[in-house]
Amino acid sequence: MIPDLSFQDVRLIQIPIYQDNYVYALHDDVQDVTAVIDPGDGEPVIEALEQEGWRADTILVTHHHWDHVNGIEAVKQHFDSVVVGYLYDAKRIPHIDVKLEEGERVTVGRFQSEVMFIPGHTLTHIAYYFPELKLLFSGDTLFSLGCGRLFEGTAGQMMTSLARLMALPDDTVVCCTHEYTETNVAFAKTIDPHNPHVLEREDEVARLRAKSQPTVPMLLGEEKKANPFLRWRDSTIQESLNLLGEKDVEVFAEIRRRKDVF
Repeated sequence: MIPDLSFQDVRLIQIPIYQDNYVYALHDDVQDVTAVIDPGDGEPVIEALEQEGWRADTILVTHHHWDHVNGIEAVKQHFDSVVVGYLYDAKRIPHIDVKLEEGERVTVGRFQSEVMFIPGHTLTHIAYYFPELKLLFSGDTLFSLGCGRLFEGTAGQMMTSLARLMALPDDTVVCCTHEYTETNVAFAKTIDPHNPHVLEREDEVARLRAKSQPTVPMLLGEEKKANPFLRWRDSTIQESLNLLGEKDVEVFAEIRRRKDVF
């Protein structure tokens, strides 16, 4: 599932941590620069980078939850990394050095990432979008066939954030941080059981998980067809929820509510 970026002299690796988290490392071969995204555990990240012969020049943080930041101290101390995060999450991100605002950019080697403010999962969640590489690091906002729980934000905020992500090109590769797809497929079938894209994804996920392979990253265009959290305007889903013609936010909130108790 990791995209082939070799034509850009760029490599992306996925580092599993804990039960179902993923850390990503993005390396520019030309400038020999590496960014690590959301290191929730330091030791496996350090080990993976040293195997590649890379160093963590930059640590990009999407939000403050422990499983995204607990490894920052170890990685920073080992590589003398620069920690980058959202200005308004700075008090909750350990060892932060660079505090970014919405619309600012952060450079990794030859490439720049746009900072997107996408509240909902938390009130201070951001994503990193590399337009030249067609890569989106979505943290815990957008998953394959799912979205993050609303720990701090509202359904309206999350829906607006997801709409911003949906506006990105369909060939954007979404690098999310959890292996939730198997459960998300099962839930999607409860409210969208005849969607051929959901059923196709179910088969793919079953094949991958049978081999203990990751189901993410994924293409944004495919998510738009199958992910119920991106399809609140679809009449089939609205009918399934008995909310045909209701306000978008009411439909989205009901999808999220049902997933919370699934």
